[in-house]
This record gives sequence, C-alpha cells and structure tokens, in this order.
Amino acid sequence: MNEILDAILAPDTTSADFAALKIPESYRAVTVHKDEAEMFAGLSTKEKDPRKSLHVEDVAAPELGPGEALVAVMASSVNYNSVWTSIFEPVSTFGFLERYGRLSPLTKRHDLPYHVIGSDLAGVVLRTGPGVNAWGPGDEVVAHCLSVELESSDGHNDTMLDPEQRIWGFETNFGGLAEIALVKSNQLMPKPKHLSWEEAAAPGLVNSTAYRQLVSQNGAGMKQGDNVLIWGASGGLGSYATQFALAGGANPICVVSSDKKAEICRAMGAEAIIDRNAEDYRFWKDEHDQDPKEWKRFGKRIRELTGGEDVDIVFEHPGRETFGASVYVTRKGGTIVTCASTSGYNHQYDNRYLWMSLKRIVGSHFANYREAWEANRLIAKGKIHPTLSKTYTLEETSQAAYDVHRNLHQGKVGVLALAPEEGMGVRDEEMRAKHLDAINRFRNI
Repeated sequence: MNEILDAILAPDTTSADFAALKIPESYRAVTVHKDEAEMFAGLSTKEKDPRKSLHVEDVAAPELGPGEALVAVMASSVNYNSVWTSIFEPVSTFGFLERYGRLSPLTKRHDLPYHVIGSDLAGVVLRTGPGVNAWGPGDEVVAHCLSVELESSDGHNDTMLDPEQRIWGFETNFGGLAEIALVKSNQLMPKPKHLSWEEAAAPGLVNSTAYRQLVSQNGAGMKQGDNVLIWGASGGLGSYATQFALAGGANPICVVSSDKKAEICRAMGAEAIIDRNAEDYRFWKDEHDQDPKEWKRFGKRIRELTGGEDVDIVFEHPGRETFGASVYVTRKGGTIVTCASTSGYNHQYDNRYLWMSLKRIVGSHFANYREAWEANRLIAKGKIHPTLSKTYTLEETSQAAYDVHRNLHQGKVGVLALAPEEGMGVRDEEMRAKHLDAINRFRNI
C-alpha cells in the first residue's frame, strides 16, 4: 500500500507506472461480521451502537472481473446506509450478499462472512478488467453507488429499474470505506479537480439521490418558482436539495431542528426556515394517532413564509414521523417525493388530502448513471458544493457512524482512507479559490 500511496502522491507518475504497481494481497477495510448479526437483538434502534459492530481489519483483495475496476481509495464518507449496515437494520446486509452470490460464479465473491461497507469514494484507478475502455490506471475518479447487471430489458430506459439493481457497499461487498474498492466501470466519474480527496468523496450518494429526487423528471421535476419543502435541510441529503432548489430558481422552505442548523441554511442562501423544535411541532399525539391540528398549524406557518402559497414539492426522507404532515401541506396537484424513511417505514397519512386534491407520491431511489453524472458535473463546475463538516480517519469510522446515527453531525462526514491528511488532491487551485467559502461553509459553522 505504501508503494501505491507514493505513486499517487508523486507528481510525475504515469498511467504505465500505475499499471505496473503490484496489487497487494490484502488491504485495510471497515467491516461488519456475519456471526455478529444478532448482537443487538432486543435493543431499540437508538441503543444500537456502531462502535461495537464496525471493525477495521485486513481483508483479502478481490478478484477483478470483466467490466470492473480496482480503485485505490484516498477518501470516503459515511451515509445512513452505513449506519443501517452497522446496526443490522432493517435487516442484516448478509442476506443481500447471499442473494447476489447466487447470481453467478463471479458474484459469488461477494458472499463472505464479512462485509466491506461504504458507498462513496474518491481515489485513483489501479486496474481495469476486460472490456473497460473509458478508464485506465492513474485516472482520478469518484464513484457513484449504483451497481447494475443490465441483462434485462427493464433497465435500459432507466438503469434504476434493472431487476439486478443494487447499492454498492450496502447490497454488494468491497465498498469504499477501505484502502481499495472494487467497482463496476460504469460507476466511475471524473474527480472534481478543485476539491480535495475528502471533499470529492462526500457528495456522491447524497448529491445524486437529491438530484434524481428533486430535479430529474424521474423525481419531482422541479421548475423555477416552485415552493419546495425540504425536511432536514442542513443534513446530508437536505443540504444538497437546498442547493439544487436555490440554483434552479425555486424557493426552499427549510425545516431544521436547531438554530445552528438554521444558520447553515441561511449561509447557503435560504430565507424561509422553520425550526421545528423551537416551534414545537408534534405531529403525533401518541404512538398510534397523528394530530391534524399540528398539520394545519404547520401549513399556516409555511404560508406565512411563502406569501400565502402552499408547497409544490415536498422533499421527503424522514418517513413515518413527518409523512402525514407532508401529504397535508402539499398544494393541490403537488408532489411528495420520498427516498427514505429514517424515522420509520410504515407511513400513515389521510388519503382524502391526496386523492381529492390530485396530489402525487413519487418513490425515488438513488440515481441512474446519467443522473449521477449530471449531479457530479454540477459539483465539478462549482454550481453545487460539498457539505463536508468533519473528517475522520479510517480507524475512527465507527465513531463517525455513531455520530451520524445520533444525528450529531452537520451535512456529510468524511473518512480518510489512504490520504495521510486532509486537503490533498487539489488540481485546480484557481477554481478552488473562487469557491473556497462555499466549499468550507459547513466546516466554518
């Protein structure tokens, strides 16, 4: 690994030099263990501690197959799917690996007693398998997390509809929280040149997810002038949704849970902000019953911020806790687009407010390659900026996952893999200087 790192850090290493590097037999990676999948049985979600389940250990380098690439990972980041993996919710990911392993002799590699996790990376291509023409050793890349087989016709209009669609590092093995990662070549995208390794690694999953959910015609198809309600507007997903709304001429109504998070939204340029804790919204009377009076109070507050207008789009991801309110406050003919359920998967809402007002609920999951590419292109052009707030070392990943699990973070948290320190990997200092304040926005608050 030292030889690989030296080659990456050297200014004159050629593609041929990278191709000549020996791939080590093993590398350090963040894993969960199959024989520990029941370790949190009987505990509530909040009681489950990623610091007890995540390991940093040496694992064997995987065999490289056709259409694949081995990437030296300089930096990665923690997403909610890493938290879900670490606490074995809603199910253990080893079921995903077992099913993938039954697909073919090649995918059998993924069915192991350990799972190398992580769905983001920024790094350097080391090797490519047969059939890879667009990428070669030495290319500096980021990776999106969509893994597809595309042997069915279903996925050829939208690869997210491929029956064998999976999320890399969550439903497949050999993820990005490691020194080396195995990806399909059609996951690779150019690393934005003005960003450091850890900054470039942070947007991938959440930026692409927010793009499809909000901007793409596969999601809400946001247009200029739309009022967009964004739950968790300073968080990993919401911070990108807020930027897309502002960049696209829409009006974000940012819902946050503290004054500090409200300050972050203001720094991004948002003006309409609701601190749900300060205003004490309680959408549930008890475990079983919601409170429509609170929906109405929430809707009234939104109209105060929009000049009397209801929201055209709700950017949903909390799920059970907020979904009833989201359906209620959407304008007639509006759209509730949902990509997750971090507060619970069983959503409840009053269907009268949906069907009689011709509203739509749209499910949105990650992004296809084109959508991920466009989202990354906006990062590379400095139109959308990373929301990195803090960086951990690979050995500290379990603490990073714990912090995300307990919502102790802002924006995204990064993880250094091979990169020895923060701030490395910048290739365009001039462009960086133009956007430095925005790049550091989440670090400075």
